[in-house]
Amino acid sequence: MSMYDYVIVGAGSAGCVLAARLSEDPDVRVALVEAGGPDTAQEVHVPAAFPQLLKSGLDWDLDSDPEPGIGDRRTYLPRGKVFGGCSSINAMIYIRGSRADYDGWAATGATGWSYDEVLPYFKRSEDNERGADEHHGAGGPLTVSEGRSEHPLATAFVRAAQQAGHKANDDFNGPSQLGVGRYQLTQRGGMRCSSAVAFLHPALERPNLTVLPSARAHRVVVEGGRAVGVEVERGGAVEVVRAEREVILSAGAYESPKLLMLSGIGPAALLSALGLEVLRDLPVGQGLQDHYMTLLNFRTDTESLVSAASPENAALLQSEGRGPLSSNVAETGGFFRSRPELAAADVQFHAAPVLFHQEGLGPVSEHGFSFGPCVLAPTSRGAVTLRSPRPDAAPRIVHNYLTTAEDRDSLVAGIRIALEIAAQQAVTELVTSPYDVPASDSDADLLAWAQRSGQTLYHPTSTCAIGSVVDPELRVYDVEGLRVVDASVFPTVPRGNTNAPTIMAAEKAADLIKGATTGKGSA
Repeated sequence: MSMYDYVIVGAGSAGCVLAARLSEDPDVRVALVEAGGPDTAQEVHVPAAFPQLLKSGLDWDLDSDPEPGIGDRRTYLPRGKVFGGCSSINAMIYIRGSRADYDGWAATGATGWSYDEVLPYFKRSEDNERGADEHHGAGGPLTVSEGRSEHPLATAFVRAAQQAGHKANDDFNGPSQLGVGRYQLTQRGGMRCSSAVAFLHPALERPNLTVLPSARAHRVVVEGGRAVGVEVERGGAVEVVRAEREVILSAGAYESPKLLMLSGIGPAALLSALGLEVLRDLPVGQGLQDHYMTLLNFRTDTESLVSAASPENAALLQSEGRGPLSSNVAETGGFFRSRPELAAADVQFHAAPVLFHQEGLGPVSEHGFSFGPCVLAPTSRGAVTLRSPRPDAAPRIVHNYLTTAEDRDSLVAGIRIALEIAAQQAVTELVTSPYDVPASDSDADLLAWAQRSGQTLYHPTSTCAIGSVVDPELRVYDVEGLRVVDASVFPTVPRGNTNAPTIMAAEKAADLIKGATTGKGSA
């Protein structure tokens, strides 16, 4: 039996930050438990290669249950099973979300999580190559850079959107989200800068940090109302890794609620039905949100990323850190209000210089490009529940995509914006034929196409939300010594890609945890 001060479950975007920040104190012993292994695969670090990681051994390869709002389709849900977690297999887009998101959290009880209160934590992580200003930080561990690919097919989307009357925006994390432009990325020298690269790797040589790879957490061990450790399986043997101070779950919006429920913390009726002892009756797993995305796909004669893996491009990446292999695929995009009366964006676009269809798993053997909207501020809510009391069983996941009229209206309006952009000269001069687009521009055909072709944007949140499962300091209600620190604690999904907010939450949590010990914390 091993003993540490803190035991963190999950070496993903949040867990790497926590491991690094908590182990800064040489008198604190930190254990980081990770089901996957080191992020040594070349496909992790070469940005354009990340689609090759889908359904690989570095992917949890989850599926939803039948989704009632999209014709009972099951959706593919990739999640990183490797140091860095999803930050090692994602598209590296650095987006914080809208001020309205965080101010909305604070207004509904998430004390301390308003935009002005979380901004210092975003800035503390950030090393933006543009330098520091009122919106950005410099000198932090996480490199935020301009994309080094600038593929003409991705640029064509921005040009076409401007031709359609949408304004340019060179900083989606600045004064306003609205408009179109190029995304800033978590890249360093044209290569991926994951949470593992930025935070974990520099901390690995500290003697007070122990990483346990290929270790599957089974449950949190609770004694006398206090979390005292984690039951872990490694190499076929089960052991308890004990924590003197705290257990911290950073396993993500699907796995963190699963671990809580396996530990007897969750909806009493659901746990009892599986024969699990109920320690705390909490709405764990409820409230799931995600961004649902659709992409128009077009054929073109212009060279796309399908031919990026050439010796010349490999040499360009190695020597200069740029070129097609440095592409994050979703190079450009933008934020839109589908109705002028909305206070903030409800639609986000991603544009890729390659065909991207069948949930990113479809064959790509010809040149093409794709772009389209997601429902950015969904009102639908789903749930993560247990399928079995076995820790190796995948959870039951239902997002309830498009089950509300608001979400359907938002997506249909977003597709109309996409069709308007597709009709502009910057796009039409490149298109040879449609590859996957709606049958017509009627509401019925737009919705039917979205239900058939849409997919997750890989942003699950809110299954252990502040105010329902954890308090504003991310402590699980009625269980001493137990916190959840990952995207599952977000009261709602932010308006944008969720990696940066997850890192922010871990930065803030590190201060909260240190403050619980020292009586103070700072931004």
